[in-house]
Amino acid sequence: MTPDEARARFAAARVARLATVGADGRPHLVPIVFAVDDDRIYSVVDAKPKRTTALQRLVNVREHPAVAVLADYYEDADWDALWWVRADGTGRIVDPGGDEGRRALVRLAERYPQIQPTGDVLVVDVDRWSGWAAAAPRDL
Repeated sequence: MTPDEARARFAAARVARLATVGADGRPHLVPIVFAVDDDRIYSVVDAKPKRTTALQRLVNVREHPAVAVLADYYEDADWDALWWVRADGTGRIVDPGGDEGRRALVRLAERYPQIQPTGDVLVVDVDRWSGWAAAAPRDL
């Protein structure tokens, strides 16, 4: 799978999993909603119920910015449709009121009209797109 195909498949997915590393060196894996803009992935803390907006993923990115984000597709009846894509990169946190933060919120709202941002924006600057597919893409 080429990096361009990997990025296109990833961008079409509705949910991904963000992997960060905690202060204790252990992996931390959470599902995220996201938007892709060229070689950047945007995600945001939203209003869904949670204990705090100071999420562990944000703490981890501030301390250890190397991250991986995985999107995949599974279909029980058609294994030729299976694929996964991983984006490896560097995470950073931006203010939702700054230029890049506002751009990210627009991209996220285009994909998820129901999203209600309440906190910082996570940006992943992707260094490498990689993936696997059981068959050539049908429609991206």
